Formats: sequence, C-alpha cells, structure tokens
Amino acid sequence: MDERIAAYDTKMSKTLKNLDSELGTIRAGRANPHVLDRITVDYYGAPTPLQQVANISVPEARMIQIQPWDGSLLKQIEKAILVSDLGINPTNDGKMIRLVFPELTEERRKELVKDVKKKGEAAKVAVRNIRRDANDAFKKLAKSDVSEDEIKELEEKIQKVTDKYIKEVDKSVEAKSKEIMTV
Repeated sequence: MDERIAAYDTKMSKTLKNLDSELGTIRAGRANPHVLDRITVDYYGAPTPLQQVANISVPEARMIQIQPWDGSLLKQIEKAILVSDLGINPTNDGKMIRLVFPELTEERRKELVKDVKKKGEAAKVAVRNIRRDANDAFKKLAKSDVSEDEIKELEEKIQKVTDKYIKEVDKSVEAKSKEIMTV
C-alpha cells in the first residue's frame, strides 16, 4: 500500500476501533463486564479503573459480580457505580458487589438501537472527514512535481479505503443492533 494512503488508513482504522469500544459499553440486556470499563474508583487519592482494584466476573447471564482485592474499597466502588450512567443499583453484601441487569423493554431496546445508529453515523462522518483531508493533501501535491493522473489514482485508492471502512462501520452497527433486539 502507498505510504501516502497508509497514514489515512491507520486513522480510519482507529475510528473503527473507537466505534467498537463505544458499542461495547452499551448494555444489551445481558451482563457484559465492558459496561464497567469507564468507571474509576478513588484508590489512595488516584482515580483507578475498576478492573485494576477488583475481580469482575459474570456468574449468570444477567449478573456481574465485583469482588475488590481491598475490602475497604466496597463503599467507594458502590458509590462510583451509583454516580455512573449505568442506571443499575448495586447490591453490597459486605464482601462483594452484585449488579443485576433487568430485562430490557422493547421501547428501551429501540432507543438503544437508535443510539447505536447515531454512533455509527458519527463514525462514518469521521471516516469521510479523513478522506476529505487526504484529498486536500493530494491536491496540494499537484503544486509539486506529481502528475494529475497520479493524484487521480491516489483519490481513487483513498475512496476504496473509505468504502471499506464505511462497510465495516455498517457491519458493526448491524451486529450490535441485532444483539440488542435479540430477547
């Protein structure tokens, strides 16, 4: 692959990875430990990701168990979950915290699918913006000693790369939407 194209391919790839990580945090009725990825706990004065201070497991399809390595963190973990946007009340038994995910209503599922589609659309816009930046950079090459045919060829190549990533975004959005709508 042309190195002038490779840089933009990398940027588009990062956009897709970002979308996948965002979609991973949307809960689909089943317990998914990734919904806790953005939660941090105050651990000796430093905000620390929950995964670094506790063991997180999924004993049942709709339950997550959080067992802190340091028992004194139970209250802080509970508080962090309550102030997050998870919308689930943690149950604390003195040793571990349990999160029970309620079954999603049809209405809530449809809202989540809309949210997934919005995130997908934003990713497509980002990919297209990268393509625009690439085309602008290629047009500037015209001022140097690059022929118009070469520039046309570069523009066609970046369009193919863009199409590939747009398809990938569509696949990710469709897979997540299907997962959410599956009861």
